[in-house]
Amino acid sequence: MDTLDILIRLGAAVVVGGLLGLNRDLHHKSVGLRTLSLVGLGSALAVMAVTRAGDINAISRVAQGVLTGIGFLGAGVIVRSLSGEHIHGLTTAAVTWLTASVGIVCGVAEWRVIFVGVPLVFLVLLLGGPIEKAIHRRFGTPDKPDPPHVGT
Repeated sequence: MDTLDILIRLGAAVVVGGLLGLNRDLHHKSVGLRTLSLVGLGSALAVMAVTRAGDINAISRVAQGVLTGIGFLGAGVIVRSLSGEHIHGLTTAAVTWLTASVGIVCGVAEWRVIFVGVPLVFLVLLLGGPIEKAIHRRFGTPDKPDPPHVGT
């Protein structure tokens, strides 16, 4: 890998992670641009550290470790409402995990996967909520709001 290749791989991981983080930040979620940029960058760095050796088993083990570790980070944003009826943060946790996956793909320079997968992610994030709401309005009952929080 030359310096330009390293810059492109790491830069792509940071940019895509940042865009995903910006989406979460604009929806007032607990992770944002900096967090997901770092998740993407860290994932790409971890995979790139073993990519040069060309050992697919080592790359696989690093990817598994990254995704498992990020799963714990994502679990930290999942919260159950006081009533116990609603769970919040699942999409943000999924985006955190997905950002690690994107970082891994950038780290191994699978650009076709990035160019197809990332637009699909944004399509889901931008249209998924409105589609869910329309389906609930048409076929089901709208989600009940959480009861007001009492105390701290």
